[in-house]
Amino acid sequence: MHDKPLFYLLVICCLVVLVILATGIGGFARGGEFNRKHGNRLMRWRIIAQAVAIAVFLLYLWIRSG
Repeated sequence: MHDKPLFYLLVICCLVVLVILATGIGGFARGGEFNRKHGNRLMRWRIIAQAVAIAVFLLYLWIRSG
């Protein structure tokens, strides 16, 4: 039961990645000023959020295995 909060954190991390990705793709599809201003920043945030999600996932697997 001690891994339950970590699982919820993993779900939250994945949802954050999904929201950032959807916002970035939506901005790219619409183009215009928003994409020029925030497109690269959103994709950098997505990469950082994915790295955090992978780290949480590996920590979750490590705790579950031991």
